[in-house]
Amino acid sequence: MRVALSLILLAACHGSSGNTPGDDDDDGSAAPDAPAASTDAPILPTPTGTCPAIAPGDVTFAPAGIPPRKVKLAFDPAKAGPAKAGPAKAGPAGTGELIFYWYATGSGTFESGYSLGATLTAITDAGGIVATPYADPSAGQFEWFMVNGSAKLDDFLVADEVVGCLAQAHLIDAKRIHSMGMSAGALQTTALSFVRSAYIASVATYSGGIPPGFSPTTQDPANKFAALIFDGGATDDVFSVDFKAASETYETMLKAAGHFAALCDHGMGHAIPLDAAPSVAAFFTANPYGAWPSPYAGGLPSTFPSYCSL
Repeated sequence: MRVALSLILLAACHGSSGNTPGDDDDDGSAAPDAPAASTDAPILPTPTGTCPAIAPGDVTFAPAGIPPRKVKLAFDPAKAGPAKAGPAKAGPAGTGELIFYWYATGSGTFESGYSLGATLTAITDAGGIVATPYADPSAGQFEWFMVNGSAKLDDFLVADEVVGCLAQAHLIDAKRIHSMGMSAGALQTTALSFVRSAYIASVATYSGGIPPGFSPTTQDPANKFAALIFDGGATDDVFSVDFKAASETYETMLKAAGHFAALCDHGMGHAIPLDAAPSVAAFFTANPYGAWPSPYAGGLPSTFPSYCSL
């Protein structure tokens, strides 16, 4: 896999996104009480098409100028949305979290359920939403345009439309938008963390990171998002990408720019670490937009996998 990303990421940062920056789980792995995010507000995109009816299952979003795209939404309609404030608006105390999941090459939208396991139910029971976009069949060998070296912004514009429509429906907390993925989906998540840093709070990558040739331009350098970065060790090398090295480069780049990042080498090669899901969910809850320094700056919780370190 040759991932020629520098020009693509530069184009994506200056593309039309509708905004510009500036103006306890049962297994005991829950995060500490989530900190209130800072007063710095994320800048959410405005829908560019007609928003669809929002319901669990496959929902078609239609951003202006690109083909409509299905997105698999997992949530509980009775619980979704941020916690209501004040007795006059009492209701389900949802988290309002939105988690994007981008799947690997040769996989599909089922991967989010496989990867998250029982944690997916925990997220939706808490009022969160997991959004798994379908890849455009025309993207190329790898599922996401950016991973194929394409300058098309379609995948980022789909993410913008999902955020804009769910925010318009009052189903998400603007400070709790996250992304995760595996392999090609982890590279997509890595790219999203930079080119949509005007609203991304934190990310988790399974075999992603910064391969050679990737020189990202950050949409909003002021947002010090947090990253939990997984790789499979010395054998995590497929399609001519050394994902261990790419993950370590991502960690180094983020820390140098003042972000919080932790590296998790699970040593299982190019595979999804299924034991990680509860910790990833806890990481997202503990690291909303603007939470700086991270509550994990002094160390990761003891319930996180032992192969994770700062």
